Amino acid sequence: MRHEYDLAVIGSGAAAFAAAIVASDLGKRVVLVESNQVGGTCVNVGCIPSKAMLASVGTGFDLNTMVDSKNNLVDRMRAEKYIDLARAYGFEILPGTAEFVDAESISVAGKRISAHAYLIASGASPAVPAIDGLHEAGYLTSTSALDVRIPPRELAVIGANAVGLELGQLFMKLGSKVTFLEAMPRITPLEELEVSAVMRSVLEEDGATVLTGVKIDSVRRDGDRRRVSFEQRGGRNEISVDHVLVATGRRPNTAALGLEKAGIALTERGAVMVDEHLRSTNPRVWAAGDVTGHPQFVYVAAYEGNLAARNALEAADLKVDFTAMPRIIFTTPTVAAAGLTDGQANAQGIRCSCRVLPLSAVPRALVNRDTRGFVKIVAEQATGRIIGATAVADGAADVILAAVYAIQLGLTTDQVASTWAPYLTFAEAFKLAAQTFKRDVSKLSCCAA
Repeated sequence: MRHEYDLAVIGSGAAAFAAAIVASDLGKRVVLVESNQVGGTCVNVGCIPSKAMLASVGTGFDLNTMVDSKNNLVDRMRAEKYIDLARAYGFEILPGTAEFVDAESISVAGKRISAHAYLIASGASPAVPAIDGLHEAGYLTSTSALDVRIPPRELAVIGANAVGLELGQLFMKLGSKVTFLEAMPRITPLEELEVSAVMRSVLEEDGATVLTGVKIDSVRRDGDRRRVSFEQRGGRNEISVDHVLVATGRRPNTAALGLEKAGIALTERGAVMVDEHLRSTNPRVWAAGDVTGHPQFVYVAAYEGNLAARNALEAADLKVDFTAMPRIIFTTPTVAAAGLTDGQANAQGIRCSCRVLPLSAVPRALVNRDTRGFVKIVAEQATGRIIGATAVADGAADVILAAVYAIQLGLTTDQVASTWAPYLTFAEAFKLAAQTFKRDVSKLSCCAA
């Protein structure tokens, strides 16, 4: 059967573009279908705008100017990195909502499209919990918070993982008094226990209120303010704030795609169910990025888009591998990790050995006069092979790349301990942490190897 396209992609974000570029390089006919803004989450309402705002804090600009500057950057990057790229590669972007008509075709704005293979890369949207009165009271999400032009005097942040901490700290730096409300027993619940302890200390030191083990009962409008009622440790409490920011995760965009007509199954959390090759329960349909329920990072989406396209068009038989995947929380200090945490290793039955190097043992941190943080390495006990690492430090996002390489290549703590590391950098902290497996680094001179 002759199809109009070799690959039809639902979405136009990182996963979609990675797939389209691969397919175009292979000489295939490609179409992307986008129901909203070209570029997906990262460039429009995610990584780019949020980090642009974080970078602008403390530059002397007011919030109104910061939002305008952020919007200009987003417009430019959307054009340069997405719209112009599509023209350069020669693939089509079709505006409209895609819906599967059957197992072999989709409909867009009344037009039926057939393709050899399909890729669902429709991303995810902020998930809003079912809290009594929340919708009536009004709230901010990770999307709408980036367009606020007057910082609230008092802000409640529901959720204290990556998005909640980043945006909560942003508003703290803009002068807001912030209260973090986290349902889990600790903040950053997916990271090492040490991360939770350090970040809680930092936030409280900077004036935030951090409440964990919280169950929110209701949010009520009270004039221009909101009253948040909640339970904590058996007691009932209430706070009054100017606004509420909901940062409780994101849900896959799978509604209205007609997936049931194409025999495409969903997981319990509403994500497209895929195998290790990113193939759905329909053999002609793949999925990549946030819509799969996999870790929601733009580089994961791009990686999966590339992999899915090669599997769909070349039968490459590639498998998803998150073994050394890095994850970053752009707080101050930054939280960065790769591989397994101590707890995850134990849960998998891996006998491991761990070392935690406080930043007080890192010359760069001493020079900066800020020793809040640490570097932790998780190693396989029998071999010394590094299987996980975490860093909390101003330079952690760059430091963690060394850990990614070490985990990916199977390096041991001894091997890392004997490599070069430039003095007076945070990168040196990873080598020092590796050295702690064999010696007390506090008894080394400043730059002893």
